[in-house]
Amino acid sequence: MAYIAAEISRYFILIFFAIYTFYCFRAFARKTEQGKEKVFRRQRVLILMIVTICNVVLLMENRDLKYVFLYAFQLIFFVGFTKIYQIFYKGLSKLILNNMMMCMMIGFIMLERLKYDYAMRQMIMAAAAMGICLLVPLFIERFSIWEKLRWQYALVGILFLLLVFVIGQERYGAVNWISIGGISLQPSEFVKIIYVFFVSASLTKITTPSKAAKLTFREQFKKIVIISGVAAIHVVILVVERDLGAALIYFVAYLFILYAATMQVVYLAAGFGGGVVASVVAYHLFSHVRTRVVAWKDPWNHIDNEAYQVCRSLFAIGTGGLFGMGLGQGMPESVPVVESDFIIAAITEEMGLLFTICLILVYLSSYIMFVNIAMKMKKRFYKLTAFGLSIVFIFQTFLCIGGATKFIPSTGVTLPLISYGGSSIITTIIIFSIIQGMYVMNGREEEVNSYEEQKKSSGRRK
Repeated sequence: MAYIAAEISRYFILIFFAIYTFYCFRAFARKTEQGKEKVFRRQRVLILMIVTICNVVLLMENRDLKYVFLYAFQLIFFVGFTKIYQIFYKGLSKLILNNMMMCMMIGFIMLERLKYDYAMRQMIMAAAAMGICLLVPLFIERFSIWEKLRWQYALVGILFLLLVFVIGQERYGAVNWISIGGISLQPSEFVKIIYVFFVSASLTKITTPSKAAKLTFREQFKKIVIISGVAAIHVVILVVERDLGAALIYFVAYLFILYAATMQVVYLAAGFGGGVVASVVAYHLFSHVRTRVVAWKDPWNHIDNEAYQVCRSLFAIGTGGLFGMGLGQGMPESVPVVESDFIIAAITEEMGLLFTICLILVYLSSYIMFVNIAMKMKKRFYKLTAFGLSIVFIFQTFLCIGGATKFIPSTGVTLPLISYGGSSIITTIIIFSIIQGMYVMNGREEEVNSYEEQKKSSGRRK
């Protein structure tokens, strides 16, 4: 019976998710607020339908009442935070909210399928992060010092990264974890947000038109070199920790923020050239980098050793085909670290390639909305920060999916909002919330400016 339910449900899940994905881009074409609200309301209904179907299938598969409790927790989480979030973030982007919820629900379901405890812990961490992030609009609106704390960001970030050399733990070849009071944290996940604030604030100081006009090209270039040097310290620390996935994210984020701030292609080209040289150096310095490159170049001749993880991932993806084997019918446990770095293999095996393509499009629609919000920001600091966080988000997604599908060498990063890991889901929720907070703040400023203009125009008529 469970097999039949999984077999039939996979088509309904795919159809509902495809419709949801269609609405992600349909929302951009809607002109009126009423039309957009109709789309977003339908998206939320589709999320509930997918969550319900998946939990019914898992309950039939496991025949354990604790899965009913987990389903209830998911419903409370989704409905509760969707309502509460909109109260604290008045005028928020509902597309971003829906996408964040959809990705988290997919993560809960896949972790629930892999191991009940994974899903339970992930939901608790997500609930804590959502609760904390209800205060983000307050901090963004009430404090005007965020743009001024340039070198303070860098100091805090570097010190936090250096903690792993004192109380760090090694996992999967990288010393990038610390344990405090029994709670394990990955400093690089949290520092990447502070890092984007540092880069954005520093470049705003020297590239804002009114301030840049007072600097000669030589003076501005010197300051960019200094900022680049401090940014490089972050990257070098991560390289020494052998956390090369995070190092790549930091490096690419800096390059794109620098380009957005200066619009100088030469900086972008020089950065990528330096990145190529650094990659070659890393290949010769670190054995685990060579191992991952070997696994990427020729996995089938190293299937028993270096490429075992990648090959198992490819087998799982190939087995799933277009429509998947059905929730609970695959063997995702055969892929090492499937709950975090390689969760896309489990999703594709059981949900299908078409489902994964829709998921990628959902991530892409979120990124498009992030960039759209960044472009609407009036203050340069907020503009660069929103853009930088959007690059962090989409590039991490690319690294995770690319590594699991052998498109690029595996870098050991998680899939945002879906992979198991408290540090990962907390920081991604914070990134979404910061961008939402900026969007809300910008909307309120536009309303105030519009009201003042109307007031002035009415005064002239009198």
